[in-house]
Amino acid sequence: MALKNVIGIDHAVVVVRDLDKAAENWKRLGFTVSPRGTHSAKMGSGNNTIMLDPDYMELLGVLVETEHNIPTRAFLGKRGEGIERIAFTAVDSAAGAEEIRGRGYAALGPTDFERPVTMPDGTQSAAKFRIFQWPIEQAPAGLRIFACQHKTRETVWIPELMKHANGARRLRQVLVVSPEPAKDAAQLARMIDRDIKTEPDGAVAVPSGSDRADFVFLTKDQLGRRYPEVSLAGLPERGGAGLVLAASDLVAAEKAIGSSGVRSGGAVCVAPAAANGTLLAFVKA
Repeated sequence: MALKNVIGIDHAVVVVRDLDKAAENWKRLGFTVSPRGTHSAKMGSGNNTIMLDPDYMELLGVLVETEHNIPTRAFLGKRGEGIERIAFTAVDSAAGAEEIRGRGYAALGPTDFERPVTMPDGTQSAAKFRIFQWPIEQAPAGLRIFACQHKTRETVWIPELMKHANGARRLRQVLVVSPEPAKDAAQLARMIDRDIKTEPDGAVAVPSGSDRADFVFLTKDQLGRRYPEVSLAGLPERGGAGLVLAASDLVAAEKAIGSSGVRSGGAVCVAPAAANGTLLAFVKA
């Protein structure tokens, strides 16, 4: 039976070494990027968000070394920049943590934190969250998952931040490479109590819930066959590899992305080397 307190993908976390440089890079790709936010001291991290509807992407950087961000620092040290984890939307994080404990997972949290937000009219507010995590070692294909309850959606989904020159509207797929896609997909499906489905090229999809983006597990070779004109240099053999984004207009997307874009597999793509270790594929909404 599907989890009651967890619905589909909320956002993708792209870990970067230098937040300011990463924010400028994603602006050059045609995204509207939020001003930097600094998380509560125990988190030791800061972020810039790229808001879509109903989901978003988060550029995350370590500002101060803390116990909480040890896994993130380990990820950067081992892999480098890229998709470190995926958040689900939590209806109630406390209840969600208890729900997965009841299924045998030693949930971490819930944990409360916040970051200051300057609103479009110049007033100061805060974005407040309550998260819980599946055990760190329970990471299908090395991809960590957690759930995020938004206490202040109005300070996160700010309309001015949701309009992008490249026409990006929402996440469609999270691409995860693995030498054993079926095995890792089955692990995630158990963790979130969802069914799996095999795609025509042999990749294995796990719907995340509601109308949100799917996870798609595939080998690196399969990913290369999907996007043959795109260099996959820098991607691991196992881990979060890319994001498929629905866009309003692929011609506009291609223009906004500029020289970093290439047409491949029916999509306008950005190679991982040009997007902080993350393959981006824009498809028609």
